[in-house]
Amino acid sequence: MDTPPPLHIAMFPWFAMGHLTPYLHFSNKLAKRGHKISFFIPKKTQTKLQHLNLNPNLITFVPINVPHVDGLPHDAETSSDVPFSLVPLIATAMDQTEKQIELLLKELKPQIVFFDFQYWLPNLTQKLGIKSLQYWISSPFAISYSWNGPRQSHGKGLTVDDLKKPPSGYPDSYIKLHQHELQFLSSTRKLVFGSGVYLYDRLHIGTSLADAIGYKGCREIDGPYADYLGSVYGKPSLLSGPLLPESSKASLDEKWVSWLNGFKHGSVVFIAYGSEGPLEQNQFEELLLGLELTGFPFLAALKPPNGFDSIEEALPEGFSERVKGKGIVYGSWIQQQLILEHPSVGCFITHCGAASVTEALVNMCQLVLLPRVGVDHIMNARMMSEKLKVGVEVEKGDEDGLFTKESVCKAVRIVMDDENEVGREVRKNHDELRKFLLSEHLESSCVDSFCEKLQDLI
Repeated sequence: MDTPPPLHIAMFPWFAMGHLTPYLHFSNKLAKRGHKISFFIPKKTQTKLQHLNLNPNLITFVPINVPHVDGLPHDAETSSDVPFSLVPLIATAMDQTEKQIELLLKELKPQIVFFDFQYWLPNLTQKLGIKSLQYWISSPFAISYSWNGPRQSHGKGLTVDDLKKPPSGYPDSYIKLHQHELQFLSSTRKLVFGSGVYLYDRLHIGTSLADAIGYKGCREIDGPYADYLGSVYGKPSLLSGPLLPESSKASLDEKWVSWLNGFKHGSVVFIAYGSEGPLEQNQFEELLLGLELTGFPFLAALKPPNGFDSIEEALPEGFSERVKGKGIVYGSWIQQQLILEHPSVGCFITHCGAASVTEALVNMCQLVLLPRVGVDHIMNARMMSEKLKVGVEVEKGDEDGLFTKESVCKAVRIVMDDENEVGREVRKNHDELRKFLLSEHLESSCVDSFCEKLQDLI
């Protein structure tokens, strides 16, 4: 049988590092199969991702001028450039690139465009005779519970009681959600997310109009949820595989290598709390005091808490002196993937973003789950702690969602203690899942199957 010719695919992810990075990981896997990629990226952000483009002969960065929107700093391009409260304005700026995108698509003539938050894109591609695929970096487990078609409310909101039970036909009968999470999920129904569009309408309209839906995940874990969403929307549902990060050509900065080399194998606790949204001061302090309480060496990559300009001025009193030589709090971007690969790192405290969870699962470090209040973060944490049992979640107050230094310390000690029964179970499960995810043909067969379905679509 003749091999179909390679495709020309345009990638247009939401302007956030946690979306751009996995889209680029996926682009590398598609390029390895000969497909040509035009990768739309905000102009100044390109340098942050250049080192992850492993196939520059087939993956071309297409710089996008992000229009200035009143209320945004003049150099802001992605959600990590602004405080959380201004993120909807980044969505407004992204929406204002529509004419620019139209001109680029007419010039580049890809056969299909992958997108996520740009609900207006499918109407544009349809007009140009190009297919569109809404590609989610989150697992279908996270997406299908919280916002599928029957639950759409067009800003009317779903009550806390509505959200306590899954939607009709959902593959799981029970998911434990805390009161503060239910309140948050209910409040997001009324969240206007750029250009006067409700967040859930933005997602739902995009899914309704796209030619197909794609997800990060594999059939063995995510199949029932992908099939469920496909049936709700009447669309082909494609799974790309877990999108394991490939070895980057970059090496870990010498300062981190020499610091980590000073500690024994598997002894360091690493926390990188996402590229967006800082913690409140009280939670920032509890987190650091919890790390100190564990007695383990630690490296914490955190943004200064709200109301502070620097990490140093926000540290608890006397903290620097007490942890000198065994604890670092770092306020800038860090090479997370390379640090997770270092043999001294034994535990990773994660905010449960999709990319971070995948990077952690394929490394030896144990998982402590401290989800942000974000739809996919909450659901990723439940998937890891309750369904797959590969990590331990930090206990939080049911009503207020606050954690304490004691709850941080307890979760870390559970996963780091060889004698703890729960710790032994999650270590065993994590080890088995890591071997499964890294097994020789898993990812390649997922990506091959995805590519076959793309060819059928086109």
